[in-house]
Amino acid sequence: MSIEKIVEQALKDGYLTPTMEAEVGRICDTASELSIEEYMALDRLMGSLLTGEVVAVPRKQFINVMEELVLSETITRVAEIEASSDSSLDVGDIAAYALNRLPPLYATTEEGASFQRKKAKEELKDLLADKIQEAISRYLEKPEYGKDRQELKNSSVGDGVLKQVSNLLGAYAPNYEQDLSKK
Repeated sequence: MSIEKIVEQALKDGYLTPTMEAEVGRICDTASELSIEEYMALDRLMGSLLTGEVVAVPRKQFINVMEELVLSETITRVAEIEASSDSSLDVGDIAAYALNRLPPLYATTEEGASFQRKKAKEELKDLLADKIQEAISRYLEKPEYGKDRQELKNSSVGDGVLKQVSNLLGAYAPNYEQDLSKK
């Protein structure tokens, strides 16, 4: 879907969904240059968001309890290994390996998170420990694997829609408003 169609849909519906927002970001990130129509659509979207004509639908807040359990256990295990050897382990690589082999445990409330933690401790404790040990063993077998890989960068997921659209306009059309005033 094009930026113009997304903006048209947002104006028609009165809201901008996280999916629409992500698609606008994807288009802007992959385009080598945006057209004047795309700049104008982004400008209309920004104005509509500022006036309240279009409301950004917030993302539902949720957590994967398995991530915190794996990270906590991985840190403990890595600290034990590093204290008793010359090995230096990457907590992120080990945790990601284990998480890819464990079931997710998502929650949207504190009560749900407590339930998932209890469930994991009762039902998945051994599986969790096994997958972390497997991840550590794999890491120790190939410590040089991926040394030339590029780390993930922080994304703007936490930023508000207005800031994202403003940043996009600033990055892709720094002289847009100046250009229009000359015409």
